[in-house]
Formats: sequence, C-alpha cells, structure tokens
Amino acid sequence: MAGIIISIGGLFGFFGVAAAAYSAHGSADSRLTSAVALILLAHAPALVALASHLPRSKAIAIAIVLIIVGASLFSGDVMLKALGREGLFWRAAPTGGIALMAGWLAVVVAGFLHRG
Repeated sequence: MAGIIISIGGLFGFFGVAAAAYSAHGSADSRLTSAVALILLAHAPALVALASHLPRSKAIAIAIVLIIVGASLFSGDVMLKALGREGLFWRAAPTGGIALMAGWLAVVVAGFLHRG
C-alpha cells in the first residue's frame, strides 16, 4: 500500500510541476493554475512522508485518504475552470479544501496518538 501512496505522491508532484509551467507560460488565468500547482506540490512530499507510517497508524491512513481525495477534488475542479470548462460538480473545490484540512487534522491526531 505504501508504494501506491508514494506513486500518487509522485503523480501529484508531476502534475504540480506541469500546472506551474502552464501557469507561467500559457494559462489565461494564472491565478487558478498557480493554486493548482501549489496544492499539488505541497501535498506530494507530504504523501511520500506519510506513507512511511503505514500500516502502523490508522489516523495516518485516514489522513492520506483525505489528502488524496481533497487535493484531487480541489485541483481537478479548479483546473477545469481554468481551462474554461465546467467544474467537477457543485462545490467540488471547497469540498476538496475541507477534506485537505481534515486530513491535516488527522495528522495532528496521529501525532498525539504516537507512541515512541
């Protein structure tokens, strides 16, 4: 399972760099594409690091799921809008943002529950 999480982190990094390049060189709305790049690039290394705590921590497992879902919803919705398309669904970006915040709170809980 950790290998899959690390691979997803790698994909987030890849698409984060792609979004940053698009923002710098071709986006009609660099504000939106920069937000996508920021979210993906910030959470890519976090996923790689959190994967090392699997399967010992259920709170970390929950955090990983929330971060993957949250970053995907937020980034997917915002990028679609930046490309002039309809978003994923109504309130997808805010839902993703809330999932990301919940994921980080799960990391906080994992820290408090950590024995070591």
